[in-house]
Amino acid sequence: MTQDEMKKAAAIKALEFVEQDSIVGVGTGSTVNHFIDALATIKHTIVGAVSSSEASTERLKGYGIEVFDLNSVDDLSVYVDGADEITEHMHMIKGGGAALTREKIVAAVAKKFVCICDESKQVGVLGNFPLPVEVIPMARSYVARELVKLGGDPVYREGVITDNGNVILDVYNMQILNPVEMETKINALVGVVTNGLFADRGADVLVLGTPNGSKVIS
Repeated sequence: MTQDEMKKAAAIKALEFVEQDSIVGVGTGSTVNHFIDALATIKHTIVGAVSSSEASTERLKGYGIEVFDLNSVDDLSVYVDGADEITEHMHMIKGGGAALTREKIVAAVAKKFVCICDESKQVGVLGNFPLPVEVIPMARSYVARELVKLGGDPVYREGVITDNGNVILDVYNMQILNPVEMETKINALVGVVTNGLFADRGADVLVLGTPNGSKVIS
């Protein structure tokens, strides 16, 4: 199985967590694109979706799936999204696609977070993948200096503006041994919108694409 086939296997398996007549929280990225394609095959059984990015919204609408504003939705039974890294404790780094803030908001509303990814994303310790931090533009240099104090090497992701009009700093060379604590510390920096550590609200279920198909870990 190729990596893309493993992603697809995980995405299709995640349909099992979609409840009938519900609004589905949908994330962003290459694995989620497979999930949206799969969701289209059962679109008649759901009310619609809430999306974490403009790109996912366009793909959903292309299939004729209604996309709701999160402010008009009280309840999300499930949120399905990928990860750049995930540990056995269901802590994740997300935000390689720069949609981390909206992803974190939708995840906060959902009762169940289902993470879909291929087995290469499973790690012992977070931090090999650079940690994205979304920052208000005028605070970029200040926040970068503070991130150095926390032990990281922040790099401005040039040419990228988030859906919220902000910039991204990617923090390299951080071994994140206590993800919940680090998430809180970075979010407390003035000018930070949020960071790509999903530890305080991690995944509830991991659907992992492997060479032998998909497996569910909860």
